[in-house]
Amino acid sequence: MEKNEQRPLVSVIIPTFNRGWILGEAIRSVLDQTYRSLEIIVVDDGSTDDTPNLLHTFGRQIEVIFQANKGVSAARNVGIKRSRGDLIALLDSDDLWTPDKIQRQVAFFNDNPDAMICQTQEIWIRNGRRVNPKNKHTKQGGMIFEPSLELCLVSPSAVMIRPALFDLKGYFDERLPACEDYDLWLRVSATHPIHLMEQACTIKRGGHDDQLSRQHSLDRHRIDAIERLLAAEILTPEQRRAAKKVFQKKTVIYGQGCIKRGRADLGNRYIAKGEPESLPGVETVRTVD
Repeated sequence: MEKNEQRPLVSVIIPTFNRGWILGEAIRSVLDQTYRSLEIIVVDDGSTDDTPNLLHTFGRQIEVIFQANKGVSAARNVGIKRSRGDLIALLDSDDLWTPDKIQRQVAFFNDNPDAMICQTQEIWIRNGRRVNPKNKHTKQGGMIFEPSLELCLVSPSAVMIRPALFDLKGYFDERLPACEDYDLWLRVSATHPIHLMEQACTIKRGGHDDQLSRQHSLDRHRIDAIERLLAAEILTPEQRRAAKKVFQKKTVIYGQGCIKRGRADLGNRYIAKGEPESLPGVETVRTVD
C-alpha cells in the first residue's frame, strides 16, 4: 500500500499466548475499524490451545507470526520490527477498540506532525461489568514522567506511536516478565510528551486469571526499571530526585514484604538498595521464583 501523509498505513500489533477464548473479539474489533489503511500482525507466542486454528479462520485479513514462547515483550518487539506502517498501534489480546479508535488517532497525528505518541482514554470492564478506575489510575497528558513513577499511566492497547520513537528510546525489555510497559513508558516520558485524547476508544478488560497484572510482587520489576534508568544518567536533576524518592519507597515496601514472607535475606538486600549511599550504582538483585 502506498504511503500517504493523510492516509498513513497503520500497523496493528497483537501479541497473544493461549488466548483463543477471547482473541477473536480483539481481532474483529480491528477489522471493524472505520479507518481501513491497516495491516494486522498477530504474534502467537507459543500458544498450546486452539489459538492457531482460530487465527487460520481469519485467512489473509491478518499476518500471523508464530514463535516459541518468549514473553509478551519479545512478541511485541517481533511484530513491531516486522511492521511496515507509518504509525504503530498496539492491542493486547484481551482488549477491544471502539470502531473509531484508529481514525481518531490518525487525525491527531495528521494535526500534530511533531507528536511521537498519543493514547486514548479507556473504558474499564472487570469480570464483564463496567467499573470506574480509581483516581490513582487517572490518565494524564503531556510530560508525565514523575506521576508515572508510582504506577503505569500508559496502556499499550491505548497508544499509537511513530516507529521512530522505538529507534530513539528502544523496545520493550525482554528481560522483564511483567511491567515491561512501565519500563518503556518511563524511558519515553522522560524526554517526550505523551499526548492524551479525551475520547474513550479503548476497552480494557480484566479480572481473568492469566493477566500479567495479577502477578504477585510486581514492584520488584518496577524497582529494576527505575534502577536502570538512574544508572543510565539521562534524567534531569528534578526527574532524578523524583525517581530516587520512588525507588527508595518501593525498595522498602518490597523488602519488608519479603521479610514478612520469610525471605529476610532478600528483603534486607532490597531495603539496603534504597539507602542514599547505594544510589544509583548498586547491583540489581535478580531472583528466581
